[in-house]
Amino acid sequence: MAAPRSLLSLALALLLSAGCSQPGAPTPAAATDAAPPASSPEVVVYTARKYQLVEDLFAEYTQTTGTPVRAVTDDAGPLIQRLRTEGANTPADLFITVDAGDLWFAADQGLLAPLDNATLTANIPANLRDPANRWFGLAVRARTIAYSTTAYTPERFASEVKGYADLAGPAWKGKLCLRSSKHVYNRSLVAALIARYGEPRTEEIVRGWIANLATEPFSSDTLLLEAIIAGQCAVGIVNHYYLGRMIADQGAVPVAIRWPDQDGAGAHVNISGAGLTTHAKNRDAAVRLLEWLSTAEVQARFAAANQEYPANPQAQPTDIVRGFGDFLRDPIAVAEVGRLQPTAAKLMDRLGWR
Repeated sequence: MAAPRSLLSLALALLLSAGCSQPGAPTPAAATDAAPPASSPEVVVYTARKYQLVEDLFAEYTQTTGTPVRAVTDDAGPLIQRLRTEGANTPADLFITVDAGDLWFAADQGLLAPLDNATLTANIPANLRDPANRWFGLAVRARTIAYSTTAYTPERFASEVKGYADLAGPAWKGKLCLRSSKHVYNRSLVAALIARYGEPRTEEIVRGWIANLATEPFSSDTLLLEAIIAGQCAVGIVNHYYLGRMIADQGAVPVAIRWPDQDGAGAHVNISGAGLTTHAKNRDAAVRLLEWLSTAEVQARFAAANQEYPANPQAQPTDIVRGFGDFLRDPIAVAEVGRLQPTAAKLMDRLGWR
């Protein structure tokens, strides 16, 4: 005799539950590629921001609102390709990534939807969001100059380096460390310089940087900072939060930040940000999550997880980040930085920055 329908349903539910509960798998707001039930109200987020930086907030949002959040994590490139491949069948409602260049590219590919939302436009300054409101900054990172306090006093370094262009001078021959040009952070910096100075002048600066390298470019800013500490180089260009994280983990280190171009355009800043996907299945729920992430209270915690600056000007950074001091930020819209990335990439390749 056939088993009652209720018993079959219960057995199936238990089987599915056991299959999804793998050792080491993330908790309710967890990253998994398993497709949700058709009736699920969850918000699916494709995120290139490391999962541990958003996990607690997603779990809090679920606990507070009852809306599950499921995160699928990968680098920005594979996630963008996945959105393109999936098209209208994508389960993704939101896309989060860590550079305006990637956000610009996703929007340019038609993968992000315009969002006319009063809360988001009130919370996020215009230069930190897309002019068409297809994406919004959620945290700010400055690409700045880090130097050895063993080799230089702050006063001496400040007298010798005013901005990015100074590092192209002959005084820094064999003393400069850089990250690989393949990383989006450096492409965005060079794009910002092109917007500021034009392509010919930017080419002169980048050529000087390459000539002054102490060693081959590094694969990460962390390795670059460690090279400065070890005396392998005296100065480098890094995102500020890498030093912030190092201080949080280790305490004081013999490296300091010099904010560049404070008598000119200011230090280059970029964003970690998010956009609503074009084919979002749970659009309203996704917008509510994005609004929540933009509020001052949540912004402070979103940025603190990575020692960044909140995008919402009403939120405050951590004590470590405040300890870096106030600085003038380049006011150029990060959308323009994204638009100029292909030009920047070609310039860097042409000059042999690997």
